[in-house]
Amino acid sequence: MFIKQSQINKYFIFFLFTHALIWVLVPSLTNPNLPLDTIEALAWGSNLDWGFNKHPPLSAFFVEIIYQIFGNQDWAYYLLSQICIVISFLIIWKFSEDFFKNKIHNLISILLLEGIYFYNYTSPEFNVYVCELPFWTLTVLYCWKGFKNNKIIDWSLFGFFAALGVLSHYLFIYLLAAIDVFFLYMIIKKKINFKCFISLITFLLVLSPHVFWLIENNYVTFNYAFHRTGLSEKNFLDHITYPFIFLGKQIGILIPFFLMFLSVFKKKKIKFNFKDKKLLFLLIITIIPIILIFLTSMFMGVKIRTMWMTPFYLFFGILLVYIFQIQINLNKLKNFISVFLILFIFSPFVYAYVSITKINKRTDYPGKEISELVQRKWDKNFTNKIAIVVGDEWYGGNLSYHLQSRPKWYNESVPKNLNFDGGVIFTGNPEILEKVCPGLFGKIKFQGICMIGSK
Repeated sequence: MFIKQSQINKYFIFFLFTHALIWVLVPSLTNPNLPLDTIEALAWGSNLDWGFNKHPPLSAFFVEIIYQIFGNQDWAYYLLSQICIVISFLIIWKFSEDFFKNKIHNLISILLLEGIYFYNYTSPEFNVYVCELPFWTLTVLYCWKGFKNNKIIDWSLFGFFAALGVLSHYLFIYLLAAIDVFFLYMIIKKKINFKCFISLITFLLVLSPHVFWLIENNYVTFNYAFHRTGLSEKNFLDHITYPFIFLGKQIGILIPFFLMFLSVFKKKKIKFNFKDKKLLFLLIITIIPIILIFLTSMFMGVKIRTMWMTPFYLFFGILLVYIFQIQINLNKLKNFISVFLILFIFSPFVYAYVSITKINKRTDYPGKEISELVQRKWDKNFTNKIAIVVGDEWYGGNLSYHLQSRPKWYNESVPKNLNFDGGVIFTGNPEILEKVCPGLFGKIKFQGICMIGSK
């Protein structure tokens, strides 16, 4: 083994720093505009609420914090994504300390995640799936600490982070359902007491404002979720084709991950001890959520979109290394590092190549230039600031993000009871907007712009 035990922490920190630096610089230098999901979150963040038409609120809260600090600097939102990734890796590292005696196994379990493209190639786009990554890992960590130490603080934090996970994205409930399986096992074994129910109190307290918002808004996010799955359009064959398409995609996603692992693997007889609580916990939090997703697709006949699986593989490295740690040949560590470095370099290279050479992507949209044109035209014709932008999340969201006054975004119309001192910009279909615009109309890049302000 060419890595000394005393150096492993340094290698890990260096890996985190390098990973974050690469995945902030590459998209910052090659993307003219932020990706769709990030612009959507920024649109919601300009007009914060306890929920939005597509998702719960936490991703919008985070981007608005970044906006208040850095403004409309694109690199800051790529940095936000990498903060989520790096925090997740740090939590996994901390969690793995209870599972491995040899620190090289901790390092291998983290480096293996570079073989899963959710944590590199797709990571620059801050969205609800990236947002939930830290809370997925923190929920698992404090659940494990709760079972291990049975302290009130651990159970409280478990409920707190679990609620934040749900406020990031509803698919978080698949992890919580899997954890319930482990709860059931511990109850049967009589190895749990009333302290665990403290987690339910913190969970409900943190989640309650969003629940009230859902009730007041006719569960609009649920309707969007059903629409995205294609549930309303299903037929009998969907119950067969969709789950196996999902399964095929997951196998494809994990090929680089397993190639990395096989480079350090040696054949030896494997023994499974299902009485091992650590193994059982890892299997439940890692495998059960995927099984539940597969069964959802099978029984409901719904599509499972690839990006939904972003957090589901966070603990795959620990699981595989824990099961096969005896089969890991540390004399082959150079082979493992070689494969890791190839993937580590190849992924950002491909990202940059695609970003530079392919045209008509969302990230090629000239959002800044269009906003500058709109701002100049506004300044020539009106005296007040732009207070509100009305339009869809992409066109309206880009204006809200890039315009100097950071106007609030609304999807369809301005509330009648809203009091504000400022102008309004409507953006949308130019043919329709031109006919109904009561103010100054213009057309930029196939979108209509209607300006209403004070002269």
